[in-house]
Amino acid sequence: MTFRAVFFDFGGVILRTEFQAPRQQLAERFGMDYDQLDKAVFNSESAKRASLGEMTEEQHWLEVTRRLKLPAAESSAFQAAFFGGDVIDHALMQFIRELRGRGLHTGLISNAWSGLRAYMEKEKILDAFESVTISSEVGATKPKPKIYHAALDAARVSAAESIFVDDFYENIEGCEKVGMKGVFFKDPQKARKEIERALANF
Repeated sequence: MTFRAVFFDFGGVILRTEFQAPRQQLAERFGMDYDQLDKAVFNSESAKRASLGEMTEEQHWLEVTRRLKLPAAESSAFQAAFFGGDVIDHALMQFIRELRGRGLHTGLISNAWSGLRAYMEKEKILDAFESVTISSEVGATKPKPKIYHAALDAARVSAAESIFVDDFYENIEGCEKVGMKGVFFKDPQKARKEIERALANF
């Protein structure tokens, strides 16, 4: 058996916060530190519910702005400022496209809200993936087995034929428990080398 599929996480792998200043400035505006603001957006109850598809991304952002006592009309500006330092790694995207060109199934497995698919389409990167598995669409988040099985079913590959790249070690442990090979993402160059090594040696 050989590897037939390579799956990638989105936030922290393909899209990374390369410049912290915009988020830091936003935190200071609300009398918070960077981690407090990060938690308010990504680890609040509404964020968890949005990740499971129990509420829309728009509803989550309205909850965030309400807690910060911001008018709903300022929600879009707040979001733009919060993500102002985030950058898509287009070199990594090119590598993913090359993997697909070599006949490998390229997939995405992401803990994300309802807007991710539209965002990827807008940024013209959705077409690089043959399958896209988003937690809010399947009702399960990493590292739960359900989301990995949903991705494998969508790709029509077995766990043993699959590699998964993620920047949270608990998610790597989760994928390995269902039989996938995990690649812990620290930087894109190391991840690419580890993927190529796995493909060459399997």
